Amino acid sequence: MHDTRLVRVKICGLTDVAAAAAAAAAGADAVGLVFYAASPRNLSDLGLAREIAFAAGPLINVVGLFVNPQPAEVEQVLAQVPLSLLQFHGNETEVFCRSFNRPYLKALRMKPGADIAGQASVYGSAAGVLLDAYRPGVPGGTGEVFDWQQIPSSLPRPLVLAGGLTSDNVALAVETVRPWAVDVSGGVESRPGVKDVDLIRRFISRAKAVPISNNQ
Repeated sequence: MHDTRLVRVKICGLTDVAAAAAAAAAGADAVGLVFYAASPRNLSDLGLAREIAFAAGPLINVVGLFVNPQPAEVEQVLAQVPLSLLQFHGNETEVFCRSFNRPYLKALRMKPGADIAGQASVYGSAAGVLLDAYRPGVPGGTGEVFDWQQIPSSLPRPLVLAGGLTSDNVALAVETVRPWAVDVSGGVESRPGVKDVDLIRRFISRAKAVPISNNQ
């Protein structure tokens, strides 16, 4: 009998309490809150961010996403919002990422010709490495799929796969890449920043319908 597991699912860019509760009820393992002013999913109201975090319920990872923040910005969020994990999408150093005493994900963009394995190795303290599509000037959330065949066969940290995932392609993504987790934002929205509960449910169901062999 093969040792199998199910992929973890993170629903990112939540902006309202109902979507957080729906994601948790549908079986999400994590929810993501964006603290980046240029994003349509930015949560400038930390009181609302706190409500969303609590709406996800216990035992769900609440992830805070930042892009090249000042230390004080991260500390302010941490003082008011119960984040269990940080996610950095900019040019943050490894020392910066680990300075907040929280597990963190480091996002890397799949720029053509980039040494992704080498970049990932710099962040040895990361809980995982998130790979996203590359678009010049855009730190993430492009809604674009990159070539999964370009992912290095051996990364030093668990892989979180992002980039253009939807309920239509997530099963293929899980079967092909066999990541530790998948991360979706725009792929479960009716419009930027507004989550669609039916799309969330469909995405999670299809992602978790594909067992992953730990022997592969």
